Amino acid sequence: MTSTSTVYVVLAALCWGVSGGIGGILMADGWDAFVVSFYRGVIGLLFVFVWLALRPSGSGLASRQLWFWSAIAGLGVAGNFAFYFVSIAQGSIAIAATLMYCAPVFVYLVSFALKLERPTALNLAAIAVVMFGIVLLTQIYDVGAGSVTSIGVGAGLLAGLSYAVFILGFKYAAPHGSPQAILTIAFAVLATILIWPGDVNQTVGVLSTPDWPLFVALGVFGAGLSFVLYIVGLNRIAPAIASILAMIEPVIASLFGVVVLNESLVGPQIFGMGLILVTVTALSVDSNV
Repeated sequence: MTSTSTVYVVLAALCWGVSGGIGGILMADGWDAFVVSFYRGVIGLLFVFVWLALRPSGSGLASRQLWFWSAIAGLGVAGNFAFYFVSIAQGSIAIAATLMYCAPVFVYLVSFALKLERPTALNLAAIAVVMFGIVLLTQIYDVGAGSVTSIGVGAGLLAGLSYAVFILGFKYAAPHGSPQAILTIAFAVLATILIWPGDVNQTVGVLSTPDWPLFVALGVFGAGLSFVLYIVGLNRIAPAIASILAMIEPVIASLFGVVVLNESLVGPQIFGMGLILVTVTALSVDSNV
């Protein structure tokens, strides 16, 4: 079963990587980042709702703690989707995906701030290496580089922070109900939040646009099928292994940006990306974040 679970997690990471590319294509066609995020979440909601309907036992929907922490997870995933696509729109898929992958670093920082975990020399050194990698990747030391705007960098980091909020919310909701119930509540919260900042005309226009297959693919790969595969796979595989396998997401997203959208990265950026991916993966393995 472990090999099958590994395949599930790999497929989920592949789906997430491809979804970043699909979102990039849609925004290059003029679609608003919030509209793209909204439809990604709504289609994901349909998937997990069907999953809950097919397997309703042990849902825990009567638990207030489940609703509270699932809503927190929903805030996190809403921010993750929205900030991720804003970052892509303001920079590149490679940079946005790699910055989002920094989520475990934010989990550490929140844990330190709340005194849930004590910082060690190794943890602090790893965080410093990640920060150095971010400097190289975003080229913030070179004002004229033009590869990404400050909004793009900030949005990418906020996407990572939001994902950390999702991780914590899901973690605390898990003892009170089933994954499908948690995700259903979380995606419902996402849909409620992201319907407001998007362009209303575009939100309605998606229903009749020739681009609707891309929106469906985005929702299926980016939120529906991927989350189901990841949760099912994670039940039978060590979180440390899952963290390593998740490295596929930013790599696939970056390749998609280079091959399909003609994005490019210079040497220092590639080195910075490598530092971030390797260090964050090591942090995740060490702590099972």
